[in-house]
Amino acid sequence: MELLRRKILEEGKGIGDDIVKADMFLNHRIDTELLFAMGEAWAEEFRGEKPELVLTVESSGIALAVAAAHALGDIPVVFAKKSASIVQNEETVQTPVYSFTHKTQNLIRIEKKYLPEGARVLIVDDFLADGQAAHGLMDLCRQRQAKVVGIGIAIEKGFEPGGRQLRESGVHLKSLAIVDGIRDGKIILRADDD
Repeated sequence: MELLRRKILEEGKGIGDDIVKADMFLNHRIDTELLFAMGEAWAEEFRGEKPELVLTVESSGIALAVAAAHALGDIPVVFAKKSASIVQNEETVQTPVYSFTHKTQNLIRIEKKYLPEGARVLIVDDFLADGQAAHGLMDLCRQRQAKVVGIGIAIEKGFEPGGRQLRESGVHLKSLAIVDGIRDGKIILRADDD
């Protein structure tokens, strides 16, 4: 996706050899033109899969999930919470997920009523590295016998194993930009396949 690629190259920063800092336009400050263009790109990719809801994990994925859900005809968005709430009931599904960014283990959870059995689910998130969040969200769906019809990712770290493993397992994965590496602070993007 050309707009996202341009943003990454112009405003993104590579830190060390594994961190892609995109918070100026993707997840701390959000470029709304880019946000809705990404939603349209995922809708175009996954419309034929007939998703009934979009699933993400708080908090960086929420805006992206809303944009995709809107472009798919205003289907619901559900996000897994990283901490328990006093208003959340005991009827939840949960699974542990390690956060690459925060270097912490979280127990993500969703109330069962928000993830209906048999639902057709599109997972959307901002980054894909080793696939922990994606696998955690897929596990929540498995626990509810919901069908994951695809995964939409804004930026995939192609030098990490997550994307390759998901594709090899047969998951319909659409990453809008793939970073092949970081050299001297410069982000190296994979050739666009759109």
